[in-house]
Amino acid sequence: MVEETVAPLRNASSSRGTDESLSFLWRLTLLASVLITTIVVDVLGNLLVIVSVFRNRKLRKTGNAFVVSLAVADLVVAIYPYPLVLTAIFNNGWIAGNIHCQISGFLMGLSVIGSIFNITSIAINRYCYICHSLNYDKIFSKKNTVCYVVLVWVFTVLAIIPNWFVESLQYDARVYSCTFVQSVSSLYTIMVVVVHFILPISIVTYCYLRIWILVIQVRKRVKPDNRVKIKPHDFRNFLTMFVVFVLFAVCWAPLNFIGLAVAIQPTLGQAIPVWLFTASYFMAYFNSCLNAVIYGVLNNNFRNEYKRIVLCLCKFHC
Repeated sequence: MVEETVAPLRNASSSRGTDESLSFLWRLTLLASVLITTIVVDVLGNLLVIVSVFRNRKLRKTGNAFVVSLAVADLVVAIYPYPLVLTAIFNNGWIAGNIHCQISGFLMGLSVIGSIFNITSIAINRYCYICHSLNYDKIFSKKNTVCYVVLVWVFTVLAIIPNWFVESLQYDARVYSCTFVQSVSSLYTIMVVVVHFILPISIVTYCYLRIWILVIQVRKRVKPDNRVKIKPHDFRNFLTMFVVFVLFAVCWAPLNFIGLAVAIQPTLGQAIPVWLFTASYFMAYFNSCLNAVIYGVLNNNFRNEYKRIVLCLCKFHC
């Protein structure tokens, strides 16, 4: 009788263990698939962007200096941190050591902050080009633009350095990454979210809102100023960068708002499901491969140059 009672319990326990193993395996497979896709598209796409700008005279404009800078920011994570995260997923833990953990976390932060600062610079550039076209060439001369790009990266490095003093770059087993740990300091987390996300997003929103208002006014002839002319290709360029901004905001908003919520109310940290936290991270990671795709879909000059580069490579290999 005892053996008859114990047998079903063993079977149930074994069944639960099998289900958990399958669920864990599917989770790792999904995360690895997302990251592999991100790495491949990120590297190929952003290299195409950089080469396209340098090859095509139509794309060699001062405003596209920030596009190249954004592509570099996206490439940084695909070359070093993401492969280490992928290794951690395959090994179910970090095996690269603490030095690589710190470098990976630093470069991850460098890429994220560099991306949002470059997106902000692009928005300001588009705002000046469309809303203050008479002063644009003076504000964004070649020399000035180079200085702006350098400043973007100087501010990016300065923004990430405090993480080493706060010791917030640590391995998080939930996302298999050495990254910014939101629970280290509530005050610091709030400052990071406000300065590195909310403030730049607010500036970009203001710039694009002003552009949209001007576009509507010009199209409805509410603003009968002969000096205000928005050419079709200028509008398409603006639309392309607007989509880049929207997707960045959508991909990074969940993670930032989770961090802000936990910083304000620490008890929420236990209430947030692990799957939601992990999904928000990998959704943010996925954003690094989207920009090059957006340029190809919405911008004729980029799309045509992509085709030329691919055809040249095919002929070279053939």
